[in-house]
Amino acid sequence: QVQLVESGGGLVQPGGSLRLSCAASGLIISIYNMGWYRQAPGKEREWVAKITRAGTTNYADNVKGRFTVSRDNDGRTVYLQMNTLKPEDTAVYLCAADLGQRIQWGQGTQVTVSS
Repeated sequence: QVQLVESGGGLVQPGGSLRLSCAASGLIISIYNMGWYRQAPGKEREWVAKITRAGTTNYADNVKGRFTVSRDNDGRTVYLQMNTLKPEDTAVYLCAADLGQRIQWGQGTQVTVSS
């Protein structure tokens, strides 16, 4: 059974940092394209970043230069390092695995940026 579990969210002041983790069971992350998304209250789900099977990374324009996606060599965990956080980064952050025939989603972790 494939499962993704995010962790690392919380409350942080503007300008602060958080590192989110996405732990996988039932699949090896490094053989799939993995993505991070976020959804703020009342807004549509938004793509944030991705890391491909080859290790290539891409970012949404509004997080480029502040967020970094990476993965462990063990192929089980994907990370999202978030620096210089802004109030508009407040959202539930979800990781996703592109399994080809479907997308596997995690349950999400709440990030709140507020003073």
